[in-house]
Parts: sequence; C-alpha cells; structure tokens
Amino acid sequence: MKYLSFIIAVALLVVVSGCSKTSTPAPVPPVTPPVVVPPVTDTFPGPTYADNYIPISGWESRSQWNLANVHDPTVTKCGDYYYMYQTDASYGNVLDGHGHYPYRRSKDLVNWDFMGTAFTTVPAWVKDSLNNKRARMVPALPAIDNPTYGYWAPCIRKVGNKYRLYYCVVVLDPIVGTDYNTSWSERAFIGLAESDDLATNVWTDKGMVVCSEPDGLESYTRNGGSDWNAYFKFNAIDPSFIITPEGEHWLVYGSWHTGIAALKLNATTGKPDKLETIDDYGVRIAGRGNISNNRWQALEAPEIIYNEATGYYYLFMAYDELSVAYNTRVARSKNITGPYIGMDGGNVTAGAECWPIVTHPYAFNNHTGWVGISHCAIFQNPDTKEWFYASQGRLPKDVPGINASNALMMGQVRSIQWTGDGWPVVSPERYAAVPATSITEQSLVGNWEQITLQYQYQVIQHSVTVTLGADKKVSGGVTGGWSFDATTGLLNINGNKYIVKDAWDWEAATRVVTLTYAGLTPSGVSVWAKKLR
Repeated sequence: MKYLSFIIAVALLVVVSGCSKTSTPAPVPPVTPPVVVPPVTDTFPGPTYADNYIPISGWESRSQWNLANVHDPTVTKCGDYYYMYQTDASYGNVLDGHGHYPYRRSKDLVNWDFMGTAFTTVPAWVKDSLNNKRARMVPALPAIDNPTYGYWAPCIRKVGNKYRLYYCVVVLDPIVGTDYNTSWSERAFIGLAESDDLATNVWTDKGMVVCSEPDGLESYTRNGGSDWNAYFKFNAIDPSFIITPEGEHWLVYGSWHTGIAALKLNATTGKPDKLETIDDYGVRIAGRGNISNNRWQALEAPEIIYNEATGYYYLFMAYDELSVAYNTRVARSKNITGPYIGMDGGNVTAGAECWPIVTHPYAFNNHTGWVGISHCAIFQNPDTKEWFYASQGRLPKDVPGINASNALMMGQVRSIQWTGDGWPVVSPERYAAVPATSITEQSLVGNWEQITLQYQYQVIQHSVTVTLGADKKVSGGVTGGWSFDATTGLLNINGNKYIVKDAWDWEAATRVVTLTYAGLTPSGVSVWAKKLR
C-alpha cells in the first residue's frame, strides 16, 4: 500500500477589532495575542503492521514482510528508492535455499518491499583462497572439500557512478578436526561486488578484499571452551566503508578478535594495494580493554561516517552478545585512524570503555520491549541531509505465547538528531514519517514515559512515568523543574537538554501520533521519553 501523509491545517483563533464612528477614538483595549493551536495529526495513517510477525514469517509470505526478518542492515539510496541489504539471518531460517544477502527497497523508509537476494551462490574464489592459505601453512593443512559457509553483514556504498557491496563470507568449519573446543574456526573473508544500478540486481564480483589473518602470537589450538585468546589478529567480518573529505578510501572492519581495524584501499580497485605482511591488514582503531591481556574484545559491527557539520568521524560499534545484550556505542575523531575519543574523554582506540551509549535493551509500557538493538547502519537522506539509524530489534526471550520470541528480528529505522556539542542522539520511537508540527510549551504539559538507558548486561531498562506540570515542575519518576525553548526545540529538565520531536507511538494499543524527547546525560547515557495520549 502506498504510504500517505498529510498535515491538518493550523487552526487560528483570530481576534478582530472594529472602528469607532465617533470623532473621538474610543480607548483601545489591551490586545490579546492570537492563540496558535499546533497542528493535529490524529488521523495520520501511520504503520499498523505487527511486531510479532510469526504468522507471516514464511518465505511464501515475503510480500507482506515489510521489515520482518531483517538483521545487520546496510542502506543506501539509488534513484527513487532506499535499498537495504542484510545478513542471511531469518526467523526459522526461512531464507535458506533462496540465495544470499537479502534486500528490500522503500521510497519513504516506512514501507519496504522484499526484492529477493543479491547472490545465488558463494563466489568460487572463497574456497580457492581458503585452501591456498591452508596449503601454505606450516605444517600444511589439507584442503576442505565442502566448506560450511555463513553469509554475514554486507555494506553498500555509492562510489562515483557505481555501487560497491562489501560482503562477508565466513568459513564455519574448525581449522582442524570437528571440535570447536580444541580448534578455532576457519577464517572469514570480505569480498567486493559492483553494480551500475541497484534496480537491476546485476552484480560483478571483484573477489577478495581482506581476510582474517593470524599474526603468529596465538595457536589455532583451543584449550577448551574458556580459551578466548583469538587466533586471528583481526576478524574479517562486518565491513564498513568511507571516503574521506580528502578522497581517501577506507574499509573499517572487525569483530571481537583484537578489536576494530581501519584498512586503506585503492580508490580505483576498492581493495588494498597489497596483503603481504600482517601490517597490511590494517591498524587497530578501537578496542575494549588491553589486547595484551585479552584478544577477545566483546565489540563488533563498526559503522563509520563523517559529519561535515561537525568535522568529526563517528565510529558506531556494537557491544556484547547479539541476542539480548547488544547495545550501540559511539566515539569520534578528527582523523580516520583515530584516536577515537568518547564523550567522557576516554581513548577508545587504546581500549577505554566507549560512551555515549545510544541504544540499549528497553521497554515502554504495553509492550514486551526490544533487545539486541545494534549492528547499525548510519545513512543520510541525500536531499534533506537528515541522518538515520537502522538496525534489527529482537523481542526478549520467552515472551508468553510467542515461540522462540528472541529469534524474531524486526528491522528498525530511527531518526538521528545531534546535540549542540556534536553527539548523535537516536530517536526513542521508530521512524514513521510523522508530519512535523509546531511544538509549543503547552503541548509538553502532561504525562510521559521516560527511560534512562543505563548500561546493564542483558537487562531491559523500563520506563517510569514523569509529569511535566503547567507550573514548570517535574514530578513522578523524576522530580525538579523544566522549561522549553520553542526556537531551538530543546526541553530542559534539571539542566539536561532534550530534543523534542513528533513521533509515532508504536506501543499504544491503537497507534497514534505523539511527542518524544531524547538526549544525553553528561556521563553519556541516553534518555528516551514519549508523551502519553
């Protein structure tokens, strides 16, 4: 169904004055300013599709999916459409046997049409490269005749007149034997494919860009399931790509092993010029702790952007395991290779914990809440320059009445706003293209649900009720005072500034338009809230 949006006209109460017919003008009474009523969008036809998509999760229902069965998305614009590509994950593995790197498209970022998959089979070079490397090891290892593959986390970017898809193929077999407690799994590969027009789904494969490579400091033998001293220096998954203002091309990649790497590419080929020594595989730009103590870094899925308005590179990363605990952090730097510094001044390149935290498991009232919200894509509307955050969200574990609820992966697109000091704030509610209204101080008075996204491993942060009173006092779960600057759209509660926006209440029994506010505490914790209708 085509998505329709409209704005109800502003209603004005106009005060009209008459003229006296006497020669002496009558006294002029005090003028009461016109009362401006903000636009109302109660009839806005927003999204109604269910978050529990099990009834339509099968392949035969793919025309109804919208954003169902999305994981690790990457988004870009081509012509009139945004295209979203993803890893092969799906509820019940319904995508198995239908190709790799599923994709869908949308004109409005709200209604998405599933289009199929980008590749039909794994490129032959992956097996060839794998076995060539195994043959050159000391001692040499035999070829793996039928590798088991995983197809993970692509990245799509426009480069000149072409679209480059950096994709990841993981070889899941143990390096030796069949027991993962005694052997690390085989290496991962990042490849490159190009297309002239995403609407055609015609790709020309360009082969390997980089792979997981050992640095000789650790053995591929594992001493039991608690041995996490990773064999490879950088794990070649989760690619992100950027062109710097100076025209340099960089691939940022990595997951858990040692940390996140930045690798300079040849702008013409989209690949590194050489991969001869371990230094050719990139430089570490972020980690979580000191790798001399632990190469297992508990972070992954880098996404890098450059914001011209602030002059910073922003490195978004997923922390912790993906099924529940996943949360998104961001650090920034004036240089592509860092150091990346968090909001608290911590050096994330050197292993400091990263702040701010911009997404975290959470729940508003009347909803199960969302977990596993990370591995994000950050992209812009090329016309309006608005920034967006896209990721999957999972339902929590063991939701009553929903089989394997944590395996549901709903794609989520959210808007990004920027604080006055240049940090990104992700919207509390998913994007629905709600028309913007004239937000006034009076429209903020009432009850809100507020969530403080305090970091707790695998713990959902729940909302509390907060009342913004007409007397400028705050009561309920938060106490103090508030004020609003209609010029900047900033709500001030006890000295913290929050960005107020029109939004869609996805959790309401009958979804309606509402208002949200979001911001960051001085320590880098996100605060999300929505007004109750």
